[in-house]
Amino acid sequence: MDTIFHRISIRKYKNKPVEKEKIMQILKAAMAAPSARNQQPWEFYVITNKDKIKELSKVSPYASCAENAPVLIVCAYLTDCVLPSYAQIDLSIAQENMWLETDSLGLGGVWLGIAPVSERMEKVEKILDLPENQRAFSIFTLGYPDESRPQENRYNENKIHFIN
Repeated sequence: MDTIFHRISIRKYKNKPVEKEKIMQILKAAMAAPSARNQQPWEFYVITNKDKIKELSKVSPYASCAENAPVLIVCAYLTDCVLPSYAQIDLSIAQENMWLETDSLGLGGVWLGIAPVSERMEKVEKILDLPENQRAFSIFTLGYPDESRPQENRYNENKIHFIN
């Protein structure tokens, strides 16, 4: 999986729309993620409306890069799933799958953390008028990259511990 060693956070995008087929492929990758007891607690909201994108870019001090993205995908989780205490873990796995598929399609993105900060979660939920049984988890910006750099090498042998 070369994408694991290639994927970087992209915060600048070309003014070019993302094809619906690529968005759907990214969402298929997200839904291929494992989840606790196969609960699949995810819901995905694809936002291309510029006004909504602008609103969402203001929910966090770290979300300003979302304003110029052609697509945002808001990931939410169901609170009435089988194991709600594992829902955020399940969404993290799905989010990583999305990111790797995004890279493999020649696109770029960045994961903007919303959960577990209640204030941010509530802002997103209000903007999108999410149902009561859903909580906002993250915003994923998506588009054709207008920046590039190599991924930094994060391998650190000192973080590996063998217990025999």
